[in-house]
Amino acid sequence: MTTINIGFCAQTWEEYHALIAKRHAETLTPEEHEQLIQMSDRLEQLNVTRIQALIQLATFRNQPLTDFMQTLGINPHPDIVDYV
Repeated sequence: MTTINIGFCAQTWEEYHALIAKRHAETLTPEEHEQLIQMSDRLEQLNVTRIQALIQLATFRNQPLTDFMQTLGINPHPDIVDYV
């Protein structure tokens, strides 16, 4: 379950969203753009790790993934938001 709960801390999320806002405003510096790319890559890696753990646990419990996610309070059909 620890792997399923892995993610950015609150401060990192704030930094990430601030960089996204600057990107939308077209005020990112080249250094900030590189930082945003690195953070996005890390977030993608964390999400892959999370979904792999969810799939393994759902399989172990012999439950469909979406049912298992709902059991954990994870919305299996979140609204798609363009953050990147």
